[in-house]
Amino acid sequence: MQKLNPSTILYTPDALNQRGLQALADYPNAIREEIKQHNRLPILDGNHYQVKSNVLVLGRLKTLVCKESGRSSDFISPSLANGCLGACAYCYVDRNKPVNPITLFTNTEEILAAVDKHVQKQVWPKVPNQTHPLYYSYDIGCNSDISVDASISDNVKVAVDFYRKHPKAFATFATKFVNSDMLTCDPQGKVRIRFSLLPHKVSKLVDVRTDSVDKRIAAINDFYQAGYEVHVNFSPVIVYEGWQDDYRELFEELNEAVHPQVKAQMSCEVIFLTHNFWQHEANLSINPKAEDLIWTPATQETKRSQFGGINVRYQHQLKAQLIEEFKQLQQEIIPWCSIRYIF
Repeated sequence: MQKLNPSTILYTPDALNQRGLQALADYPNAIREEIKQHNRLPILDGNHYQVKSNVLVLGRLKTLVCKESGRSSDFISPSLANGCLGACAYCYVDRNKPVNPITLFTNTEEILAAVDKHVQKQVWPKVPNQTHPLYYSYDIGCNSDISVDASISDNVKVAVDFYRKHPKAFATFATKFVNSDMLTCDPQGKVRIRFSLLPHKVSKLVDVRTDSVDKRIAAINDFYQAGYEVHVNFSPVIVYEGWQDDYRELFEELNEAVHPQVKAQMSCEVIFLTHNFWQHEANLSINPKAEDLIWTPATQETKRSQFGGINVRYQHQLKAQLIEEFKQLQQEIIPWCSIRYIF
């Protein structure tokens, strides 16, 4: 897995606990600059990709709020980090910032304490639902890629330890990277990793700087053997001429690669592409070929997101048809991989 090697580290003084100081020590050649707020950065040199590669921000997360989800998880945990080494053309996190380097929040223990306080307020036993039949599930990677975060500090290992031991809480995250170091975290079934999968040729174009789909599929059995619950995430589903044929090939590869024991516990989630005008404009200068694929006004309509942003998605009636086509293909080739939700 490609790892972050920043040339500049921006930090707030309150982030320099033991974890923050260790991050500084891990990159001794990086220029260090104190900032007042982790979410108000100075003007940074370089384009979108360069900033993601060259800059690391150390901050202390102060808004320790668990938000309701209901899709990938029951709740969204306060973030362990924000931003990602990858530069996927459709990333919703990048829509909210003009530049988006990785920000590592060093107060991991405070974040996990907030989760514990939150879950203890929930009704117990939990009423089973599609997110998990027993535990309250928390998505710990909504604003970052946990596999990348685990290569920067010990925060992910600490989080896995917390969820493994917790009697009521369960962790989940999606990833486009394969971090083999995480095979030693020993989650004992209390962490669900969701490998995001797209057809190979599409991933090479839009999943910029992430690990290949081949590598992600090859890691599925290994992570299950290491104690993770392993699901897959078909996201985003991008529609183009021949997309069904490419998904057929992807499903057949998955069917061949996954061990029967892993198939028995695997489900998937399916999310059709959502895009954004600001992101479209930014991509035109750094990844225009991706825009030829994901910006298709003739088949898209505007949509206001749950957070108030104006995005674009496939037209409602067309999308209903596409969903049915996807479900029929899934039932034909990988019926063992039930769909937890699709939209």
